[in-house]
Amino acid sequence: MTSRAAGDTAWVLEPVLEVPHVVAAALLTRDGLVTGYTDALSQPSAERVAAITSTVQGACRTAAAAFADTDQAEIRQVVIESDHGYVLIVPTDHGTCVAAYGDPEVRLDLLAHRVHSQVARLGEKAMAAGPRGADGGTPSA
Repeated sequence: MTSRAAGDTAWVLEPVLEVPHVVAAALLTRDGLVTGYTDALSQPSAERVAAITSTVQGACRTAAAAFADTDQAEIRQVVIESDHGYVLIVPTDHGTCVAAYGDPEVRLDLLAHRVHSQVARLGEKAMAAGPRGADGGTPSA
């Protein structure tokens, strides 16, 4: 399986697909836009996953804050277990998230480890990128 993306996101998603029983994965913005997805998803399905994932994350942040009796909470991961398998959603520190779906036989610990590793790599790559100028290029000295 490979990933389909508006940019080069295969390096993020492909290692997630190497976990046995992982069916699909997507790279999404926290506000519900899909930036990359694996072949098991059609574009309409990936867009639906992105929109739903954004809503789920918002609801989970609100629930976590309510239980903690505070105004805000950041989530580290969301796990959804269904009769069809597991969905794991892991946000990054820079406004994106990785969502992965595994069938009922997937080892959730392996999936979580791989997704969190890829999220960390995304963060490292974001921190290594140079600042951009107003026109989108690198700023002049």
